[in-house]
Amino acid sequence: MADENCTEVTQFTFSGLTEHPQLKPILFALFLGTYVLTLVGNLGLIALIRVSPQLHTPMYFFLRNLSFLDICYSSTISPKMLLDLPTKNKAISFAGCLTQFYFYAVFATAEIYLLTAMAYDRYVAISKPLLYDFVMSPRICMSLVTMSYLAGLLNATVHTSALLRLSFCGPPVINNFYCDGPPLFVAASTDVRLNEGLMFVFVDFNMVTTNLLILTSYACILVAVGRMGSAAGRRKACSTCTSHLAAVIIFYVSATFNYMQPSSSNSLESKKIASIFYTIIVPMLNPMIYSLRNKEVKHALTSFIRRKMHF
Repeated sequence: MADENCTEVTQFTFSGLTEHPQLKPILFALFLGTYVLTLVGNLGLIALIRVSPQLHTPMYFFLRNLSFLDICYSSTISPKMLLDLPTKNKAISFAGCLTQFYFYAVFATAEIYLLTAMAYDRYVAISKPLLYDFVMSPRICMSLVTMSYLAGLLNATVHTSALLRLSFCGPPVINNFYCDGPPLFVAASTDVRLNEGLMFVFVDFNMVTTNLLILTSYACILVAVGRMGSAAGRRKACSTCTSHLAAVIIFYVSATFNYMQPSSSNSLESKKIASIFYTIIVPMLNPMIYSLRNKEVKHALTSFIRRKMHF
């Protein structure tokens, strides 16, 4: 009977970010501003790439998709978190929790594979410049983006299906501000070893595989840069990689800290901080990183503003 009662749970309650009344308005203003900047920055970058002919290249095709993913996976978490922050009852339905987890897993997984595709794009551009247009054809670029989304769908489907087998004794409290695997495992009343095993295997495979591919791409890039005769050529090659490398490091460090540790109530508070960083802060930083350090984007933006001013 106890197990039957546990399976009848219809909603979860988030512990949230804080229970201190003085901090809530500050955090609400901070994260609302962050979310608005995320939407404005990424939508602006998508629009700029679309209307600027000089940005119609494979590199910016990937960047446009990266901005789209940043909007999507930030929007699966930030609106609900902002609604819950001022309230005491931070509830979410069982179906709503699984839906949030599913789409978050889709977009976050797709992003790490897209970052890997972007590393390969930089490798081809620097190591094989004469073959770049042939190797990075529109068909190849679309295939790489499609594979990124398929990897996200596979990863999300496996973990969400495994979550359906768990039972929760009510009212279950999720020690987080959104539905994620490790906090759900802690809240479950049944054996979660299968879920933790799947999480470890899939996350480990995704992180290790993409890391190796990115490191291999950059190792080849370093070799190619070392063979360049001119200092100007080396500086230009490095400048095209620094933005991507910064985005990769920020995303991977925080994601690795969150998922490569065992699920336990003692580690969830530190994981919550990492989650804030890579689910809320990183989507805001990506367009800034690519815009501020990219001369082509700044030139396209300047040209666009001048055209509008003439009208």
